Amino acid sequence: MKLHGLACPSGGVLGGMVTMERTLVPAGEGRAVRVAAGRRVRVVDVEGGQVGDLFAFAADDPREHLSAAHTRSVTSRLFPRVGEAFVTDRRRPILTLEGDTSPGSHDMLIAACDPARYEGLGVPGHASCAGNLESALAEMGLSIATVPQPVNVFMRIPVEESGRLRWLAAESRAGDAVTFEAAMDCVVVVSACPQDLAGINGDGPTPMAIDVL
Repeated sequence: MKLHGLACPSGGVLGGMVTMERTLVPAGEGRAVRVAAGRRVRVVDVEGGQVGDLFAFAADDPREHLSAAHTRSVTSRLFPRVGEAFVTDRRRPILTLEGDTSPGSHDMLIAACDPARYEGLGVPGHASCAGNLESALAEMGLSIATVPQPVNVFMRIPVEESGRLRWLAAESRAGDAVTFEAAMDCVVVVSACPQDLAGINGDGPTPMAIDVL
């Protein structure tokens, strides 16, 4: 969906030369978008309380991807502040955190849920963020050898003083959004996490949206 010069429900008035392309991500599914360098991409929690697994890949070589581990080594933080960049496994900036209207709880420690995770929980065949990533890339004719560590927007995993991690329900509200600026041409994938057993998505998964501005 493209909106030209219109007020849009996820924030702001788009006027003049500004265009917004919205991709809806159904609950429990994933979608991919191409983002040119210099454009902004906004991940929106449509109904509130939903975790989104975000991945980003260099458009010219998807073997290069956003790396949570390399980003932590650059920023010396568990999650970048506004104005700081996420970098790839080749230590090149790929996305810069431009804005965040949520309470600010995000995670870069927890791996994407996958079939093995759900088999261990006793629900084989359950949808997963790893599967959503692979399906979304396949629709673009792309594939990857391994699933990178995602950027888990709106995911609340506080680290206790003892080092123990706590799994808490997302506290994002309807319409809360995280906005990034692309530092290179890239493919961004968002999975509206299908996890409905650990409580991170409250009463259950809900939709998300990807806005390319």
